[in-house]
Amino acid sequence: MKAYERLLNYVKISTPSNENSQTVPSSDCQFNLARILEKEMNKLGLTDVYLDDKCYLYGKLPATKGYEKCPAIGFIAHMDTVSDFCDHSIHPILTKNYNGEALPLGDSGLVLDPKVFPHLSSLKGRTLITSDGTTILGADDKAGIAEILTMVERLISKEIPHGPINIAFTPDEEIGSGAEYFDVKRFDADFAYTLDGDTEGEIQFENFNACKAEFEITGFNVHPGSSKDTMINASLVAMEINSCLPSMETPRNTEDYEGFYHLIGIQGDVEQSTVSYIIRDHDRAKFENRKKEIERLVAQMNAEYGAGTATLELRDQYYNMREKIEPVMHIIDTAFAAMEAVGVKPNVKPIRGGTDGAQLSFKGLPCPNIFAGGLNFHGRYEFVPIQNMEKAMKVIVKIAELVASK
Repeated sequence: MKAYERLLNYVKISTPSNENSQTVPSSDCQFNLARILEKEMNKLGLTDVYLDDKCYLYGKLPATKGYEKCPAIGFIAHMDTVSDFCDHSIHPILTKNYNGEALPLGDSGLVLDPKVFPHLSSLKGRTLITSDGTTILGADDKAGIAEILTMVERLISKEIPHGPINIAFTPDEEIGSGAEYFDVKRFDADFAYTLDGDTEGEIQFENFNACKAEFEITGFNVHPGSSKDTMINASLVAMEINSCLPSMETPRNTEDYEGFYHLIGIQGDVEQSTVSYIIRDHDRAKFENRKKEIERLVAQMNAEYGAGTATLELRDQYYNMREKIEPVMHIIDTAFAAMEAVGVKPNVKPIRGGTDGAQLSFKGLPCPNIFAGGLNFHGRYEFVPIQNMEKAMKVIVKIAELVASK
């Protein structure tokens, strides 16, 4: 079976994670896909197939005879999708020999337009899988799942020599907790790759350092007619805090390795306000300085308006995986060599966000991210060229082959 054929089956199974849930997984529907994959893995001949009670699915492809001492490689993808635009069934549409022009998405009235998405013009002649424009597609990251299982099938059917191959499919990546309960010991790989990138040739081993900052501001409310030098308006203090941050260091005004402060929520009134930010930077020292600046603002507000006016909770979320990848850069070199061997130009790209691979790297499993081939993730314009999926699958087959040859 080809990777895209698997994808067409997987995307029809609804698996949105739920950021408001207190359960693991955050939505029971993720088990629906996990159980199907569990059966497929057993049918392919994988061993030690195990689905745990938190919806983490593991399996192993034993090494070819004589290659048992090769490093154990892991390949990982996530089963959940975002919760946006998936409140009803997903209907994938296959468009063969795309003409490079505006492509209507079913009868939705939406159009994939090269004027809006310039990368479309470079995909002329390819076969695109889209949704009907009323939902997401779900190639993020079901394309990665399809590519990994097709790789397994290819290694077996073509009798390609390989060392131990370990695979895992995880829940809840889209809400940032996909690696939280990942059993690194059970997985038992020396290093791994997530297949969760987009653009063909993409390889990522750098991501943001990240934290969340939440201010609680307590005001003092008196009658506005007699509030001279007395009233403390908590909402205005919140606005003042925001005005003290660099106005150009926001997501809208930054790219590549540039960090930012991102205001994600502000609510309240005169007496009480809450302000929430996420803070991001690739450089660890700059990241720490950003946190110090936030702490300085708390001190400044309390000095100006009185002790206890502002309190702050800072919570680190994840760190730049480069710190853990640099000592084992051979795994990046292998991915480069695999791409070049199958005619894909490597494209190193920093992740302006997080990844399960970053958290796994800090758990002792070095885990960069490579492309799965989809584009325009997290919205109704999401699509994937089947040729991109085939190339991603060939890259990971070649990775397995190259590691065994060494």
